[in-house]
Amino acid sequence: MIKVSVLYPNNPGVHFDFGYYCSQHMDIVRKCLGDACKEITVDQGLSSAGPNTPAPFVAMGHLYFDSVESFQKSFAPHAERIMADLSNFTDSQPMIQISEVKLAP
Repeated sequence: MIKVSVLYPNNPGVHFDFGYYCSQHMDIVRKCLGDACKEITVDQGLSSAGPNTPAPFVAMGHLYFDSVESFQKSFAPHAERIMADLSNFTDSQPMIQISEVKLAP
């Protein structure tokens, strides 16, 4: 299984509308990606490891797929629509990471 993480840097003064992101944006993503997307989770950054230190990312969205190919095939036809919605909830420039999910023994 692979995880596509969309990480939104927590720069000073960043705007992020979690209500919109969790409901409306993720609804668009879910409809566009269909059954290829097995699960979606959202993290809201609270802090870094040290006391009173800001989280490096204001938010992270995680999308789970069976393979990189499955992600690419489902995302490519809808990339423009999904990316065009970003300005409706943030002014942060997202970073993307694709990872293979491993289970610890």
